Amino acid sequence: MTDLNSQLHDALQWRYATKQFDPFRTISAADWNSLQQALLLSHSSYGLQPWKFIVVTDPALKQQLPAVCWGQTQPRDCSHFVVFAARRTVDPQFVQQYLQRIAQVRSVPVTALEGLGTAINSKASRMGSEQLAWNSRQCYIPLGFLLQAAALLRIDACPMEGIQSDRLDPLLNLAGSDFTSVVACALGYRHAADRAALDAKVRFAAEDVIVSL
Repeated sequence: MTDLNSQLHDALQWRYATKQFDPFRTISAADWNSLQQALLLSHSSYGLQPWKFIVVTDPALKQQLPAVCWGQTQPRDCSHFVVFAARRTVDPQFVQQYLQRIAQVRSVPVTALEGLGTAINSKASRMGSEQLAWNSRQCYIPLGFLLQAAALLRIDACPMEGIQSDRLDPLLNLAGSDFTSVVACALGYRHAADRAALDAKVRFAAEDVIVSL
């Protein structure tokens, strides 16, 4: 394997869903900036980015998180707790905001993007009440980007669906907003007492899950 291949393989072997974080270790500003870039550079359908990333580092707020995460301590003890919040809808106003951003970044007139806007609005209209479900699935794409970036930087992580959105949203000022929490990820450094770090990684063999046609 090349050096890059080896680096990626080693990082993915090294990572695991951390069960116990060291509450006294924090992610450096430089490393967090890299993780943040992984979130921002993630792709999405149509490039819409129908999400927000709520990053919790305030100790007082983190103390309240286990109660809305089924008693799990990772949100409290990690360095950064990232909540992935999906847009409840894809409405024409949001689509127009996205088109204006494309026009700004690519230096094109927004009128040249009318066809794209029509296609997105048509897709959203056909989805109807399923828009939130679609946007929620989109949130798992940046989650994957974040996990891989963290592994490459030797930063521990624990992806968490074990959140209670109806109770977490008010804590994050999401209640009544255009967004709702979907999934989360605790990031930081494993505690020396976390014996899960010693467990062998169990995966099916390639021939059991990969089909080549």
